[in-house]
Amino acid sequence: MASDTAADRANPKAAQTIEEKERRSGWRTVRKVAPYLWPEDQPWVRRRVLWALGLLVFSKLISVATPFFYKGAVDALAEEGVPMLALGAIGLTVAYGMARLMTVGFQQLRDSVFAKVGQRALRMLALETFNHIHRLSMRYHITRKTGGLSRIIERGVKGVDFLLRFLLFSIGPLILELVLVGIILAVVFDFYYLLIVAVTIALYFWFTFAITEWRVKLRREMNDQDTDANQKAIDSLLNFETVKYFGAESREAERYDSAMEKYEGAAIKTAQSLAFLNFGQSVIITMGLVGVMVMAAVGVQNGALTVGDFVMVNAYMVQITVPLNFLGTVYREIRQSLVDMGEMFDLLEQPAEVVDAADAKLLQVDGGRIELDDVRFGYNADREILKGVSIVAEPGQMVAICGSTGSGKSTIGRLLFRFYDVNGGALRIDGQDVRQVTQESLHAAIGVVPQDTVLFNDTIRYNIAYGKDNATQEEIEEAARAAQIHDFIESLPEGYDTPVGERGLKLSGGEKQRVGIARTLLKDPPILLLDEATSALDTDTELEIKEALTRAGRGRTVLTIAHRLSTIAEADRIIVLEKGKVVEQGTHDNLLTLDGRYAQLWQRQQSDEVV
Repeated sequence: MASDTAADRANPKAAQTIEEKERRSGWRTVRKVAPYLWPEDQPWVRRRVLWALGLLVFSKLISVATPFFYKGAVDALAEEGVPMLALGAIGLTVAYGMARLMTVGFQQLRDSVFAKVGQRALRMLALETFNHIHRLSMRYHITRKTGGLSRIIERGVKGVDFLLRFLLFSIGPLILELVLVGIILAVVFDFYYLLIVAVTIALYFWFTFAITEWRVKLRREMNDQDTDANQKAIDSLLNFETVKYFGAESREAERYDSAMEKYEGAAIKTAQSLAFLNFGQSVIITMGLVGVMVMAAVGVQNGALTVGDFVMVNAYMVQITVPLNFLGTVYREIRQSLVDMGEMFDLLEQPAEVVDAADAKLLQVDGGRIELDDVRFGYNADREILKGVSIVAEPGQMVAICGSTGSGKSTIGRLLFRFYDVNGGALRIDGQDVRQVTQESLHAAIGVVPQDTVLFNDTIRYNIAYGKDNATQEEIEEAARAAQIHDFIESLPEGYDTPVGERGLKLSGGEKQRVGIARTLLKDPPILLLDEATSALDTDTELEIKEALTRAGRGRTVLTIAHRLSTIAEADRIIVLEKGKVVEQGTHDNLLTLDGRYAQLWQRQQSDEVV
């Protein structure tokens, strides 16, 4: 064993293969779920688990004893013409009924006691997953498909309660019941009864587990196809307008149908394998049941057993047959839950690329001085975007960054907000390296108005109020006035309660931008980042938004990333980027006098506007 471990260390690929097998086997998932059943800091959870287990054992003991009452009643009734024995049979029958009732009652009480534990685990894991997704880097989110991600989370969280409930209350109780029934058959009847039952159970377990493992691969394939079809559907719906613009409804339908066709094929294989599993289980159980009942019938004929014994044997076989049949379903569902949750735990184990330093402090903003000091960065190691960029924005200044497409303008904004970390150099705010402060305090200090403001599918009030927790109506309206959208909102029939639709599609581009500006003003940050905030708007709307942005920038350090140069002519300083380097900087008039790259861009854009 030691040599294998050493070999695994020496061979990372082998270790990775073992880790992959462990993940697929589900043990990793079981280990991760176990703490939710037995948390160290929640004694009430452990008490409920112990109570539930106690009720489980008690119900199984009653369940195993119940056939004795059945046997007694049958034997009493078999004694013909004895009234007292008949009265005894009635009492035993009542006792049999009470025992069955108590078994069900304790099972339901057990479920009731455990319900809070299961729901707590589901809630905690769902919250942990949700928080972790928001901690993951921008790089991860731009490479994932939203539909597939939501499907993984949905299936994983649904599997939690099922796994906890049935792993604890189906597999465990079944094993306990089989052991007790086996002991009774061996002691009360004969060892051969136990042997037949043991062989039957062993064959059943082997067949069920072997076929189920095969089915898990089929089910995983079905899940993959389901995820693919779902993300294609969501992607198409999110791009509804684009689909319409290009008359691509039939193309999208074919794309979706192609994914569903693959899902259909995988689902058919899964259904057919289930039919084979169910039939094979029935064959094994029936052979075992017939074998034991034949032995009991021979015993009754020979006078070694009573009719009550025959009935009791039958009762025990039926008693273990039902949970064994259920085992196939439970094991299959547990394995599926492990697969679904395994995908979710893969997500939870996805490392966050940008994390707070161990000694990270709160960002202290005194004036809002922004400094990029020889910053180098590339999204991929083999392609550097920023190649030693140095920029300074003094407190209260408006500094604009312009340049050709792909020059690295928007990348600077993403680095400032710390969606990514620089590969070289440093980015500082008031002398503090952004990598040495908490992300929460950094994000609180920066307000962003992006090129395309995306709104939540809620009311205008909710979207503006998103800028500040517990914002009052007065604060919301003040921010809306500053963004020059209050009068428009008041003119709507539902006012601030007007729904904006999915991604804000019920509003025009200019209206969405104003809502976004109002949201940022309500946040009241000392630093404002305008990422091509007007580039997608018409000239008239641009002028209106520009005025609102000018108001928004008063008293703040403003970093403007611009494509349209007319929006930055009044900036305190303009930085011109080309191929990841600063090639020019100065005021608008100075840069025109230089007659360099900025002057070329300005003349070209002026010519385009004249045309």
